[in-house]
Amino acid sequence: MKNMGRDVYMISGGVTKFSKSVPESDFRVKTKMAFDYALKDINLDKNKIDGTVASYFADHFERQLMAGAMTQDYLGLNPKPGKRVEGGGATGGLALQTGIAEVASGRMNVCAVYGFETMSQVNTWKGNEFIALASDTNFDYPIGGFYTGYYAMLAVRHMHEFGTTPEQFAKVSVKNHGNALHNPYAQSPMKLTVEDVRNSPMVSYPLTRLDVCTMSDGAACAILADEKTAFELCKNPVKIKGIGSGTDTMRLADRPFGKVPLLPNEKESDYANLKYPGVHSFRAGRTAAVEAYRQAGITDPLEELDVIELHDAYTSSEVQTYEDLGLCKYGEGGPFVEEGKADLHGKIPVNPSGGLLASGHPVGATGIMQGVFVFWQLQHSIKKHFKDDTLQIKNAKTGLCHSHAGTGTYVTATIMEAVQ
Repeated sequence: MKNMGRDVYMISGGVTKFSKSVPESDFRVKTKMAFDYALKDINLDKNKIDGTVASYFADHFERQLMAGAMTQDYLGLNPKPGKRVEGGGATGGLALQTGIAEVASGRMNVCAVYGFETMSQVNTWKGNEFIALASDTNFDYPIGGFYTGYYAMLAVRHMHEFGTTPEQFAKVSVKNHGNALHNPYAQSPMKLTVEDVRNSPMVSYPLTRLDVCTMSDGAACAILADEKTAFELCKNPVKIKGIGSGTDTMRLADRPFGKVPLLPNEKESDYANLKYPGVHSFRAGRTAAVEAYRQAGITDPLEELDVIELHDAYTSSEVQTYEDLGLCKYGEGGPFVEEGKADLHGKIPVNPSGGLLASGHPVGATGIMQGVFVFWQLQHSIKKHFKDDTLQIKNAKTGLCHSHAGTGTYVTATIMEAVQ
């Protein structure tokens, strides 16, 4: 990986089933399940782990400060180094990149990155309040700062700017819930039609209940290592080829207009009349993609990536992210999904796991889950872990996972590559 010190590899991973659990479900128990799965998969002695990164979004859900320290204790990893990372919906992706940096720097040879959230501890309305605290509590929150409202506004603007339709957004839900029928870890697999999505209860126009992901309980764990250690411990490690991250203002109204950060396969004339980012696109997502592609040496993502797991908390945000990642030009995301280009057997499979919409979104675990699912795709071990090879992308060699917070306040992009 360029400009990041030592090469870093993922060598194992574990994920619990994401679900709406009983209130007694303990975050430590769930995390240990994912951690133990990752250890067992490569017969790794936990004493070889040099340190950890803990990922969880809100102390509120656990009703516990220092939950990361409690989990480190429960996993039997004291007194090794550990830290907690938090960054809204991108918490898992940020934690994964923090673990990568720990290994790349030489501080650790083996790092365990684990994440969790137990959102069923509270009622849905209270959970939405906790999530809304990730908006500006002095400005956005007092005037109804619930994220579905924000994303509905973003979706309407995308429709106004580019002619995208609610039915095109619904195609994302149909695709992702359908993929999840073959993912035993997924929370809400189901066979849907566009009509099912559009006829489900309206939450905030144009987003219906089936356009929106649900709160979840779950945990995930990824084990990272330097090159020498990776090949000692794992038969087929997967290399981290590039990482990127971007930020933007917390408040949408503060985002200035400017030029689109171009990918190598784009030119300024492509967007000569586009006011960017407006509230139709995520500048932080494009920034993350530019950096990750530069590090990985990718010049045409649609041709060079084989599988993507991206942050689809809303169907509209998946469509917007196609454009941010350069899978199509800005304004072409709606036709991209409508034409089946993101389908399991399309031009580039996006969210073959079912994504957040169908797999679930226990926030601190989500970005790590995405990384583990891409890792398994590139290892060609989906059948081993899912007991079903329907979702295995044939000949997958390069994958990307994308994590997103707020209304694009933090975004990460991490690119992995099979080495065998």
